Amino acid sequence: MKKIILAATLAFAGFTAVQASEVNTIKNAAIVAVQDSAVKTPVKLEELPAPVTTALKSDAYKGWTATEAWSVKEGTKEYYLINVKKEAETGSVKIDKDGKPVQ
Repeated sequence: MKKIILAATLAFAGFTAVQASEVNTIKNAAIVAVQDSAVKTPVKLEELPAPVTTALKSDAYKGWTATEAWSVKEGTKEYYLINVKKEAETGSVKIDKDGKPVQ
């Protein structure tokens, strides 16, 4: 009986030691918060640059109608995010100030 109690005590002490080392590891870990750096500013459709409106009228977007637009600054990238609609379908496109699609 003494051996069983001794074994249980040692097992509990070993488990406690393992848990304590895990807590120390977590306390020493650095926590880094990542924030969305994109800044979106609403733009009226009639205020979009001429190359952007020309691109929207091209064959690539034929049948699609722009509904909303934003100017987006994401780090060093600047582009226009434009919501488009075609009957019941909706989508969005990214076009830079020169009228080129952005990936």
